[in-house]
Amino acid sequence: MLTALARTATRRPLTVMLLWGLFLLLGFGLGTGVFARLSDNVPEVPGTESESAARYLDGLDPAGSSITGVVAGTPVSAAALRAAVEQAVADVREVAGVAAVPDPYVTPGLIAEDGRALIVPVTLEGGLDDDAEERTLDAAAERLREIDAPDVHVSGGPLLGLQMGERAQQDVKNAELISLPVVLALLLVVFGGLRSALLPLVVAVGGIAGAFLALFLFSEVTDISVYAIQVTTMLGLGLAVDYALLMLVRFREERRTTEDVVEAVHRTVAAAGRTVLFSGLTVAVSLTGLLVFPSVFLRSMGLAVAAVVVVDMLAALTLLPALLARFGGRIPPAKTPGNGEEEGRFFARVARFAAGHKVAVLAVAVPVLLVPALPVSGMSIAVGDARQLPADSEARQLQDTVAAHFPPGTGVSPVVVVAKPGTDAATADRIRALEPGATTRELPGGGAVTEIRPPGEADGKEATALVERVREARGDAPVEVTGTAARLVDFREMLRERAPWAALTVLAGIVVLLFAFTGSVLLLLRTVVTTLLSLAAALGVVVWVFQDGHLAGLLGAEGLGALSLTAPPLIVAIAFGLAMDYELFILARMREARLRSGDDREAVVTGLSRSGRVVTCAALLLAVVFAAFMTGGFSPILQIGLGLTLAVLIDATVVRMLLVPAAMALLGRHAWWAPGPVRRAHDRFGVSEEARELPPEKVPSGV
Repeated sequence: MLTALARTATRRPLTVMLLWGLFLLLGFGLGTGVFARLSDNVPEVPGTESESAARYLDGLDPAGSSITGVVAGTPVSAAALRAAVEQAVADVREVAGVAAVPDPYVTPGLIAEDGRALIVPVTLEGGLDDDAEERTLDAAAERLREIDAPDVHVSGGPLLGLQMGERAQQDVKNAELISLPVVLALLLVVFGGLRSALLPLVVAVGGIAGAFLALFLFSEVTDISVYAIQVTTMLGLGLAVDYALLMLVRFREERRTTEDVVEAVHRTVAAAGRTVLFSGLTVAVSLTGLLVFPSVFLRSMGLAVAAVVVVDMLAALTLLPALLARFGGRIPPAKTPGNGEEEGRFFARVARFAAGHKVAVLAVAVPVLLVPALPVSGMSIAVGDARQLPADSEARQLQDTVAAHFPPGTGVSPVVVVAKPGTDAATADRIRALEPGATTRELPGGGAVTEIRPPGEADGKEATALVERVREARGDAPVEVTGTAARLVDFREMLRERAPWAALTVLAGIVVLLFAFTGSVLLLLRTVVTTLLSLAAALGVVVWVFQDGHLAGLLGAEGLGALSLTAPPLIVAIAFGLAMDYELFILARMREARLRSGDDREAVVTGLSRSGRVVTCAALLLAVVFAAFMTGGFSPILQIGLGLTLAVLIDATVVRMLLVPAAMALLGRHAWWAPGPVRRAHDRFGVSEEARELPPEKVPSGV
């Protein structure tokens, strides 16, 4: 397959480039329409009690969405301001699609005790389609913002999702403007020439286009989270540069031994292309674990990110060879080491040191990774609120204004208890008595709905504990609980139940791919253990910073007491795939060196010396991309960006430069061992090296 791809790309390079050009136009034309379709309904999980209760309630008593306006910064009792507010309220009531707007001057609880702020809640009619709802939101919000006061902010409900989408679009643009020039500068340093440096960026642009197009297509059939844009774009950009870098380094090496550009491209695709293929498949398989979860958000993210990875892989295997066939003759070959000079001598020295002091290196490196991993044991997740947004966002300013002028808990989403027909009065009374201030209203056809305002935050410990107390107090009565806190409780339970199955799914796929790539059993175990160490260390630092609040201010964030429920599963899935990515980069070179020399110890040194520079540069470039996306200030993206940045840097340094050679030296020739029947299965069904190999009598045992 790789040979056929290489021949097609080199035989018809202009056709391949034209097809990719059309793909780019489609991605940046049609694909960018996804920004208008983003959703912030992350915690919804089909089949859970909270979703069942919400659907039941909507069917009997459909309620429209609501938004909130806040007027502050001056005494709200001033005659001029009161007249302006009352006129705005009257005008908003006349907007088509608006169901109710209470007068804050006569409705209890809507004016702050200090008299310097008031709240204007706006409830929309139920059953509005998306276009009608958006028109109503825009008209109502714009009229409220026209109130002449020092501070006027409007957000909440579906308007919050729209504001997050706009912020996401702006953050993506800013991140690309920051990362692309920096990546280009680093590539210029790596290759020393503009032509070589530009080619990875061309592939990266294809990855970004693929990200937009994949998300747009998935938005036709499912909700796409507001977080998806940054995550898929950062990964699409980073992996595209990674794969192109690996291919270009190999191409320049092949040019040392042949002046025929087409032949050099064929050799590159046969060797490095094999690594790119398995790397792309490995990353994609790592993301399939997200498909095990019933959460629409996690499933859509898994599919979208996996699709972007495949696009990057295909671009590296088709577009880049076509570009090399057309322009590769102008790219200079890699420099040949001088007399007595060892290629990649720094990485060779590090590998020899780690292999020569294997026990000491393992005794130091493993605890170094375990210590930052300790906070993971206390990790908590939450839905989050506007505090996750930057301080200059309207939703954050609204929440800060409410918090400054109104009592704690104002505007907090209630725990909603739906009592279906047949619920006895004693159970209903017992539930209402759990918290003071509970309100109950009858539902059409019997039954009732009770709203209980939890102490503290909508998704805080008190709120989730209240959900558990209601579910315990109901006994066998037909009572269901929904609301923000209930969705969080159900989401956590879903993660606990499905996480082991997701892990098994990923491990099964990784085992198959790594075995097909290496033919070894022990390498599988060593790879999984070292990868989990780096992953745990990175996630532990994220918990320490964003949950516990240590050094969070340096990143423009704050400790929120919990991580965003989107961050841990995405960090684990993506970082695991990226770690496998670098593992394959190194193993490919080690196996190739072992087949040529027959020396297990020297193969480790040679493999790391030839791949260390590529892995380090790739990790640095990925870190730049992830860091650029952290400039937006959106806490979930900061968490994901920091987690992935640390994961790739730790993996490319401590793990790949120290742990891997030390562990390989400790295992020795047994690292490549597999039982006889398993080895024969690999000989028959596995993937063989395209590199020039030793004669059969000189091939090391176990290969």
